[in-house]
Amino acid sequence: MSYDFVLTEVDGPVGIVTINRPQVRNALNHQTIAELVDALETFDLNEAIRCMVLTGDDRAFAAGADIAQMADAGAVEVLNDDNFAHWTRFRAIHKPVIAAVSGYALGGGCELALMCDLVVASETAQFGQPEVKIGIIPGAGGTQRWARSAGKVRAMEAVLIGDPVRAVDAERMGLVNRVVPAGAQLEEAKRLAQVIATRPPLAVRLGKEAVNHAMEVGLAPGLEFERKLFYLLFASEDKREGMRAFLEKRPGRFSGR
Repeated sequence: MSYDFVLTEVDGPVGIVTINRPQVRNALNHQTIAELVDALETFDLNEAIRCMVLTGDDRAFAAGADIAQMADAGAVEVLNDDNFAHWTRFRAIHKPVIAAVSGYALGGGCELALMCDLVVASETAQFGQPEVKIGIIPGAGGTQRWARSAGKVRAMEAVLIGDPVRAVDAERMGLVNRVVPAGAQLEEAKRLAQVIATRPPLAVRLGKEAVNHAMEVGLAPGLEFERKLFYLLFASEDKREGMRAFLEKRPGRFSGR
C-alpha cells in the first residue's frame, strides 16, 4: 500500500497505520482520512492480519481537522462534500483497532482516537474538542462519544469550553485504556494487538460488535443481541478448538473458521 499522507507496515499479525503529515501536526484533511480508512480496510480484509494499530508521531496523533480546508466552505458545500462518509466506513471495520496516542489528539484527531476500540496514550498526550473556539462543534462523533464514555458533565465541559485534558485525566474519565511513559505508546499498543491476535478471530470480531451495540441500544435488546452472537459462536471451529485446547491444557490453534 502506498499513500501520500499515511504509512503502513506489518508486524506479524498486526497491521500498523501511521498518519504522516508532520509539517501540520498530522491535521486531518479529506485525503488523509480517506487514505487511513483505506489502509485499515485493506488490513481488515487480510486474513493474516488479526488486529490493527493507528498512530501518529511523538508530537501529535492528529492535531485536528485541516482548518485551511474548511475556512471558506459553506453549509451546502460541506453537506455535498460528505467527508463523514469515510468516518462511517471506519465504523464498519470488523477487526479491533488500537490507537497509540502521543502529543495532540484534538478535534477530529480526538474523535478519531475515540472511534478506536482501545486507546493507549503517552503521558504527553492531550485530548480535546476545541471546535467551539472557531465557531463550530464536533461533527465526527465528539459530542456523542465523550458523553457515552465520560458522562454528560465532562462532555459539556469538553464541547462548551474546548480546553484539552491530560492523558492521566482522560484515563480517569474512561476515554483511555492506559497511560504509558513518553515514547512507549506504540510498543504498548503493538503488545496489546499481539495479545488480541492470539485470540479466536470470530470471537474477537463478534465481541467487538456486541460491545459497540451496547453503546447504541438499551439493556434488554443488548442482551438479546449478545445472546444471539453467543449461540452463533457455538457453530465455529474455533469454539471447538478452544474448548478442546483448554481441556487438553495446551495453546489453541485458531483459524477464524
